Amino acid sequence: MDANETRPDLAEALDRHNATLDEARPEAVTRRHKSGRRTLRENIADLMDPERSIEYGALTMAAQRRRKSMEELIKKTPADGLVAKLGAINGHLFDQSKTRCLVLGYDYTVLAGTQGWFNHKKKDRMLELAYKQKLPTILFAEGGGGRPGEVDMAEVMVAGLEIMSFSNYAKLSGLVPVIGIVSGYCFAGNAALLGQSDVIIATKDSYIGMSGPAMIEGAGLGEFKPEEIGPISVQSTNGVVDIVVEDDVEAVRTAKQYLSYFQGNLPDWECSDQHQLRQLVPENRRRAYDVRKIIDVLADKHSVLELRREFGEGVITALIRIEGRPFGLMANNVFHLGGAVDADGADKISRFIQLCDAFDLPMIVLIDTPGFMVGPEAEKTAQVRHFCRIFTNAVNATIPIFSVVLRKGYGLGAMAMAGGSFHTSNFIVSWPSGEFGGMGLEGAVRLGFKKELDAIEDPAKRQETYEQLVAMHYEHGKAINMASVLEIDDVIDPVETRHWIMCGLHSQPEPESRQGKKRPNIDCW
Repeated sequence: MDANETRPDLAEALDRHNATLDEARPEAVTRRHKSGRRTLRENIADLMDPERSIEYGALTMAAQRRRKSMEELIKKTPADGLVAKLGAINGHLFDQSKTRCLVLGYDYTVLAGTQGWFNHKKKDRMLELAYKQKLPTILFAEGGGGRPGEVDMAEVMVAGLEIMSFSNYAKLSGLVPVIGIVSGYCFAGNAALLGQSDVIIATKDSYIGMSGPAMIEGAGLGEFKPEEIGPISVQSTNGVVDIVVEDDVEAVRTAKQYLSYFQGNLPDWECSDQHQLRQLVPENRRRAYDVRKIIDVLADKHSVLELRREFGEGVITALIRIEGRPFGLMANNVFHLGGAVDADGADKISRFIQLCDAFDLPMIVLIDTPGFMVGPEAEKTAQVRHFCRIFTNAVNATIPIFSVVLRKGYGLGAMAMAGGSFHTSNFIVSWPSGEFGGMGLEGAVRLGFKKELDAIEDPAKRQETYEQLVAMHYEHGKAINMASVLEIDDVIDPVETRHWIMCGLHSQPEPESRQGKKRPNIDCW
C-alpha cells in the first residue's frame, strides 16, 4: 500500500471540501471585495487562532435538490450559507481552557446570507454544543432572514415555526459571552438572532431591521430600499448597536478585544502617570470636563472599550483593565445634561450591571451627577420605571462596586450610581473636588430660602445673599465634611485611585465556581 496514494473515496471527499472554500468561487470573492468587505471565511480566519479550529457541516447544501442539480448546489450553496467552527480565540494571551469558542457565520455570497433548512439544522446542532460545553459564541449575522424556495421540505413542512434556533441562541444568554457582528444588511431572522447578543458590533455601512424590503412591501406598508431600513445612524443612537466600527478588519479586532475581558487577566500592563488625575477636574465647579480623559488615564493603556457610546450619552459604560484585571466601568458624562441620569441612561446602566454581574466583572463607578433628570418632558419617557431599574439591578447584583465621586454627588441619581446607596458600594471615596447634598445646591437654596430671598427687594442684594447661601451649603457639603460624618469612606488623592481599586478588589473573596448560570439571562435591552 502506498500511504501517499489518494483513493477515489478520499478524493471525492477532498473535492467536496475544496468546493466550499473561497478559492473555488473567485467570482463571488471578487464581487465581495469590490463591495469593500472581506468574505466570511476571511473574517473567521482572522478571528480564530490558526491551526486550532475545526468546521462542522461543511458539506451541507441548500434544500433545493428538486429544482437544481447537485453540481449547481455544490458550486453555489456551499455549507448551505452557514459556516460553523469550533476553535480558539486569543490563544496568544490566555491558556487553552479560556480560549474555547464557537463561531457561526452567515455567508452573504451564498443566497444573500439567508436562513435555509439545513443551515438551521446545523445551527441548532452547534448551539446545543455551545450550551453543553459552555462555549462563548460569536455570530456573523449579515443576511436577509428566511429563505424562500426550499422545495425539498415541502411535503413534510408547512411553516417551520418549530425550529429551535432562536430558542437555543437565547439559552446562551448569561451562560457565556455572546457577540454579534454585522457588516452590511441584516434583516428578519438574522436580526432576531443578532438582537439576542450581549454586544452588537456593526460597521458604519450596516443596515439592521426586523424586516427587510420584501416583508415590508408584503405587509402593504410601501416600497423601501434596504438602505432606508435601520441605518447605523439610527441603530447606534437608539442603543441597538453597542460598538460602531469602520470595516470588517476593525469588527474582528474589536470582537477579539471584547471577548478578552471575559477570558482572564493579562500579566503585562502599562498605565499613564496617575498624577495627571489631579488636574483633570477643574477647580471651577461650574466648568465641564471630559471624563473620558480621566478613564483613559485611570485604566491600563489601550484597555478601554466603550459600549453604546451614542446612546444614553449622559452615562459612559466601558470595559477596562487595571493592573491587567478586567473591570466594568460606569461614569457620568457632564457634557450631557450636566451628568443627570435620564431614562436612556438608566437603561444603559441597568443592562450594563446585568452584563458585568453575569460574568463576575467587578464594577468601578465614577460619579459626577446632579441627580436624575427632572421635569414634565422627562416624565413622558416613563422615567419612574426606567430610573428605578438601576436600584433593582444594582442591589441584586453580587459583584463588588467601587465608587469614586469626582465632583457632584447629589440625590437619588448619585445613590443609584453607587449601587443603590453610598454604603451599598464596597467602598465610596471622593476626590477633594467632591460636593454632596440631597439635591443640587442651587436648587436647595432656591427652594429652602425662597421666602427670605423674595423678601429682598434689591436684585443685587438678593443675588449676593443667594450666592452666600450657596457658598454656605457648598462648605457644608464638601467631601471632607462628608467623610467626617462617615457618609463616605474617605477623601483621597486622585493619584491613589488605582491603589484603592486594587486593594478593594483583593479584599474580596474569589467568585464561587459554578456549573450553570448566575442569573437567568441578560436583558436584550
